[in-house]
Amino acid sequence: MNNISPYTESLRPIAGYWGLATIVLLAIFLFLWLKEPRRLLNGITFTIFFISFLVELAILIFSTGNAPFIFIMGMLFLLIMLVIILTLAFMWILLLWNAIIVWKRESHSLSNMLTLVLAIFLIVIWFVNSFAVGHAKFLPNWLNTLLAGLPAIGVYLVICSYNFLANAFLYQFLPRRYKANYLIVLGAGLINGDTVSRLLGNRIDAAIKFANKQIQKGRPAPKIVFSGGQGPDEKLSEAQAMADYAVKNGWDKNLVILEDKSRNTLQNMQFSKAIIEKDYGSDTADIKFFSNNYHIFRAGLYAKIAGIAANGIGAPTRFYFLPNALIREFVAIFLMNKKRHIIIISLIMFLILLMVGVTIYTDIATR
Repeated sequence: MNNISPYTESLRPIAGYWGLATIVLLAIFLFLWLKEPRRLLNGITFTIFFISFLVELAILIFSTGNAPFIFIMGMLFLLIMLVIILTLAFMWILLLWNAIIVWKRESHSLSNMLTLVLAIFLIVIWFVNSFAVGHAKFLPNWLNTLLAGLPAIGVYLVICSYNFLANAFLYQFLPRRYKANYLIVLGAGLINGDTVSRLLGNRIDAAIKFANKQIQKGRPAPKIVFSGGQGPDEKLSEAQAMADYAVKNGWDKNLVILEDKSRNTLQNMQFSKAIIEKDYGSDTADIKFFSNNYHIFRAGLYAKIAGIAANGIGAPTRFYFLPNALIREFVAIFLMNKKRHIIIISLIMFLILLMVGVTIYTDIATR
């Protein structure tokens, strides 16, 4: 006896067609991502695929006609959504908590206080929305319209930050091909002007680990380019300090190349590229670069600007340090594309001011 409802039967062909569309979207994402993973567009294509996948999953669950199973999955979905909503609603608390941890464990520099700054900003926004906009009768209509429209800019910034996080996350999973001729290790500040920090040491360790695995696979050992100049408060170049650390930890000093002139990530890439091309004799060398996991996506964008066909491998970072680091990375990438963002935010502001103008005109006309 067939107990399947007509509603359940009607879902099955939809599931088939939607599943086909999801596979196509997955293929498009994988094609674009594997061809050039250093594109911000990849976050958008992945999100479209993932939303389609979730819809397909929901259709498949409902098409089973199994009421207990549907109920359990529905409750699980609601629980996940509740966690997400509560996390977003109380994000300022999480940011303050992280700021306290960083304050206790790291230096009190501005770059290490970004979660505190963002938490204060969110509290101010919450206050404005709760009290100012919530008591609109005490405000002029035009000001209320302005305050009501400004969150649109916030929505745009949230979309941009999500897209950055999606790309940074996806970049961690690029396939690793152990056939590099050169490995570039990007520098970072030295402790007391001469000592490799744990964060920088993780980058060097990751490069050595990659090189040793490549050797184990029977392929030639790569040369490691240590890239980083000497800061005004440093006793030696970051490149030299990194090379000393690597040799001390068993790396062959004959496979070490120093790039000790760079001051930033773009120069890391540009100057290292010139050295590699001179050493290799052409621009066809296979290259990998190494930094911490939060930084490799932006470093990949700079490698692309420098004309290096290379992708990065991220070294681990302490979890409590990630929020500040990711905020810093987002701001840096946002500024890399500032012209595009200025145009879009200007258009949003134009629409908001247009609504303010309409409000003022309406108030005048109704007096």
